[in-house]
Amino acid sequence: MYIAPINADLLLSEAQKEELYVKLVEQLNKDFTLANELLDFAVDITPINLKLGLQEKIYTLIQHRFAEYLNLLYIIDVSEREIKALNGGDITELSEQVAFLILKREWQKVWFRNRY
Repeated sequence: MYIAPINADLLLSEAQKEELYVKLVEQLNKDFTLANELLDFAVDITPINLKLGLQEKIYTLIQHRFAEYLNLLYIIDVSEREIKALNGGDITELSEQVAFLILKREWQKVWFRNRY
């Protein structure tokens, strides 16, 4: 049964433990490409660098290319309800939270594809 991880570190740790980390990175790259956003993480990127790189990309999109940010969320299929529940007061914190929601959705895709 799929149980969503409670934070990005646990999610990335679980992906490594289940030997699906490379598939998670590939899924991120694929969906960003579908949204016409340049994100080309190497499959051997460390989990911390993946998390920080994703947060930085989301921060930049929120600050400078908001329409593309919204398109990305749509392409990845991040829950609109979860996005609306976030506090947008601090953009750095918001980008961390959105990066986690993106990772969570991408992990869900990879996990289900592997299981079924």
